[in-house]
Amino acid sequence: MKLSDFDYELPPDRIAQTPPERRDQSRMLVYERSADAVHHARIADLPEWLREDDLLVVNDTRVLPARLHARRETGARVEFLLLERLPVPTWCWSALVHPARKLREGERVWIEESEFSVRMGVRPRDAAGRVLRSWPIEFLGPDGRPIEREGDGEALLEAHGQMPLPPYIERTSEMAESVGAMDRERYQTVFARVPGAVAAPTAGLHLTEALLEELEGRGVRRAAVTLHVGAGTFQPVREDDVREHRMHSEVYELSAATADALAACRTAGGRVVAVGTTSARVLETCARDGAPAAASGRTSIFILPGHEFRCVDVLLTNFHLPRSTLLMMISALVGRERTLELYREAVERGYRFYSYGDAMLIL
Repeated sequence: MKLSDFDYELPPDRIAQTPPERRDQSRMLVYERSADAVHHARIADLPEWLREDDLLVVNDTRVLPARLHARRETGARVEFLLLERLPVPTWCWSALVHPARKLREGERVWIEESEFSVRMGVRPRDAAGRVLRSWPIEFLGPDGRPIEREGDGEALLEAHGQMPLPPYIERTSEMAESVGAMDRERYQTVFARVPGAVAAPTAGLHLTEALLEELEGRGVRRAAVTLHVGAGTFQPVREDDVREHRMHSEVYELSAATADALAACRTAGGRVVAVGTTSARVLETCARDGAPAAASGRTSIFILPGHEFRCVDVLLTNFHLPRSTLLMMISALVGRERTLELYREAVERGYRFYSYGDAMLIL
């Protein structure tokens, strides 16, 4: 499988820069695999396409405002994008830093408009001795002592961080103030519960409390998994043979309650409806050896054409970047050629793409 096999043309004006006025106003391309039929609907129509005893599985991760601006003692500006919480007693993170060239290990930089600071750690290297892109950083309080309580660190991000929007959503410094509050609300699902993601599970952005209540009233049950989406989700595939791509790993959890709900869904003859590729990754990770059981850890599952889906029956997903691992997952479910045909139709019909864009329901 070549990387070029997963390419398609997308006019820049199809990339959504803002969400629709209401979450459930987004358009939804419905593809019925058994009939090879395409329909055009709205997210608000989702209850018409699901059945009693289906199980809607959402990702309840909560996106942190993980982009921070700071200044060195020289006054030079530094930007941090937090990647992942490090397993140490104090509040330390792995982060991408820009610009990183002149920073020194142990240097202290001050978060803008606050009394908090960050201390640069020892930059890690790979087995060949090459410096890695990420940099460990430790957060310090106004007294210069390391922050130890999780709540204090999260309060710092809420007060001074910005939502880590993907690079294809353009925000100038002038726009940040006017749209920042909107991004904080809309780049977050209504069921977000467990802090830890630095990118949103975007299919879930379409769902509203009213829509979820309507689904429940029709007998569609709901369960949650957690997958803390990392910046690696935007990592490009560089290998020409995509099977050689090394997939990023992300922290996940599937609870005993969700495992029970999955078993009950099967018993009742319902379908497992994954809301987003992140939920699908957790379900397929936990179903490798049979029925999904409660589990937690890290997953680096890479779903390519040829993958046999053991748990996911239906997928609600956004439209994904060309040559991306997420597009490859859709191709595994639908078929590569049919996926590209559907994407071309979506482009021609003016669907909006990517994180703030429209959705696709694969039945």
